[in-house]
Amino acid sequence: MIGQSSRRPSLESILQDIQAKPCKLPLELLSDITDDFSDEREIGRGGFGVVYKGVLDNGDVVAVKKLVSMPGVNDQLFENEVYHLMMLKHRNIVRFLGYCFETQHVCIEHKGKQRFAEMSEKLICLEYLPNGSLERHISDESCGLDWHKRYKIIRGICSGLHYLHEEIQTNTPIIHLDLKPSNILLTNEMVPKIADFGLSRLFGEQQSRIYATTMGGSFGYMAPEYLHKRIITKKSDIFSLGVIVIEIITGRRDGPDSNGMSMLDFIANVLEKWRNRLEDLRCTTLEKDCQQIRICIELGLNCVQFDETKRPTAKEIINSLKMQDDSNLHVIDEEKLPADEVGVGDIELCICLYCISCTPSLYNLYHER
Repeated sequence: MIGQSSRRPSLESILQDIQAKPCKLPLELLSDITDDFSDEREIGRGGFGVVYKGVLDNGDVVAVKKLVSMPGVNDQLFENEVYHLMMLKHRNIVRFLGYCFETQHVCIEHKGKQRFAEMSEKLICLEYLPNGSLERHISDESCGLDWHKRYKIIRGICSGLHYLHEEIQTNTPIIHLDLKPSNILLTNEMVPKIADFGLSRLFGEQQSRIYATTMGGSFGYMAPEYLHKRIITKKSDIFSLGVIVIEIITGRRDGPDSNGMSMLDFIANVLEKWRNRLEDLRCTTLEKDCQQIRICIELGLNCVQFDETKRPTAKEIINSLKMQDDSNLHVIDEEKLPADEVGVGDIELCICLYCISCTPSLYNLYHER
């Protein structure tokens, strides 16, 4: 179409220049690159919108998120997501390329008569992640992604969350509020990127908690204090992170309580399953991998503690994982140790695992699918 070719390179140049700022994009362009938002280009669908694959003239691919028409509700979600994405730039946050907010006058039939009505189109253009969401790659210990890929994903998610909570702006963290596998996208190299900031909240300076007037999020990943008391803190995201970490490692959101196991038996059971797989693969880093697995499962369990004050911060999590990566500790062979002798003190979070075994059943209460 006339005029489109002159606009098209602007999106291509934004995509190719990592330093380029997001910009307003014409609806005509986004419609054209998605083949008029055809079903064949659809790559994802949620409660608030549909995501399409957009193909540029040079063959580059982008993702175009089109919000469904829900006056009032989606206006707020759209503005919230654009506002937050504008300020975010991190390896583990999905890259924002541009937005479109256009109002058109269309002729519709109303009570037997033709009337003109306003129709607003709200779209967000993002980088395209070819491996889709983490949800597609969740599996138990016996199959699917190897441990190194899973650990890389865990590290990346933790890094992205640390950026939101501690690095984006001094004393003004962004709380995501809807962390879950379907909102974590993966590159070709399996680098995770946190996406979907429609429900996120920006805290004011020195603000540590707020009370939600409306609820949003996904059952199974919502912290109990948010679910029941509408309290939002950084620890709300930490709870969601813990559920995701457990799910990445085991393929399930079930914890010790759901399985009728003690804390130590649960950890030992997970380790045994992973050890069996690693031994079958003749893994040359068996003990190092088992050490990482144990630390990560302990981390996940620490994050889902009922008492929010006992959950680690994003900074503590990053420091702990970095300490583990940098260390050259000799890891003893646990193969012949009974379950009650499996070590649980290596993770440097200063949080007692005993506290978890004393809490109510989180998984039975909050993790229904």
